[in-house]
Amino acid sequence: MVRLAIISDTHVPSREPRIPDWVRETCADADHVVHAGDFDSPETYEAVREFSPELTAVTGNVDPPSLDLPEVATVELGGVTFVVTHGTGPLDGYRNRVVGAVERTADGEAVGICGHTHEVMDETVRGVRLLNPGSATGAAPAIEPTMYVAAVADGEVSVELREGSR
Repeated sequence: MVRLAIISDTHVPSREPRIPDWVRETCADADHVVHAGDFDSPETYEAVREFSPELTAVTGNVDPPSLDLPEVATVELGGVTFVVTHGTGPLDGYRNRVVGAVERTADGEAVGICGHTHEVMDETVRGVRLLNPGSATGAAPAIEPTMYVAAVADGEVSVELREGSR
């Protein structure tokens, strides 16, 4: 079994001063961490790399080009393919845009991991499961910090939402 921590939209330092300790600890305890973009700064990206045992990350709409991260990344864990994209663009059409990225990227079934809206989502759209962990720091418009912890084994994904304080 692979324990996967899923975070996004940290927005440090422009909207929040730091990533909460409980998020850092949960990520450090995972086997792999996915960050779906909007680190906000090179320092935040480096901090996430430091506390993550393994990291898959993509760029978000506020990330500086110097991070040199892909817009879409794929990782296979526990027999499941995950396609990660921030979902940059208008809210209208967001789900279809993310599903489109998954369909263009994956060979066969995949789970889409996305960010951008700061709203927690676990939905199936056009046969694709989409996971948005919200904002790991509670950056507006989120109300509180959130993330997902997933157990991945034998092609199955079980997801638990974690919520906490800043």
